[in-house]
Amino acid sequence: MASDWLQRVASSVPRGFSRYYILELLQAKPHTGKEIIDAAVEQSEGRWRPSPGLIYPLLGRLLDEGLIEESKDGKYQITKKGRATADDIEAVGKIVRNQLDVLMRVKNVGRFVAMDLIERMGMMASVLGQNSSKMTKEELQKYRKFLESELRKLDENEKEIKIE
Repeated sequence: MASDWLQRVASSVPRGFSRYYILELLQAKPHTGKEIIDAAVEQSEGRWRPSPGLIYPLLGRLLDEGLIEESKDGKYQITKKGRATADDIEAVGKIVRNQLDVLMRVKNVGRFVAMDLIERMGMMASVLGQNSSKMTKEELQKYRKFLESELRKLDENEKEIKIE
């Protein structure tokens, strides 16, 4: 049982991460697909080598969703909608990082809870990312309120934890 859990969370990057990595990378400057792959390899010091079979279909989905666009020179650049999505992700990420920091300090139990939270957040991000273009504005707002509510609950629980 523990080994099954470990296999699910032990990949080099969490599920759904590639999508957000690309958006973050394209905020700095336009890149080709190959440049995105090369940047991932360089930044991870060779620990993560996304395949063209991952990157190019993902770029196609991001294009379809209007989060990026392709220029005449074959480089992909982020759109206004893509920047707004990346900003939302960063805001949630800061909250989660703070909460994980507290959980990681609470010995082994905290580590287990933190790893479980990482897995769940990755799955939620992946599902949202794959379906966000199909959601109405109202559905996206409800989903955002739900996530903010869950993060507030974690903040409240965090205050109850005493770190030694």
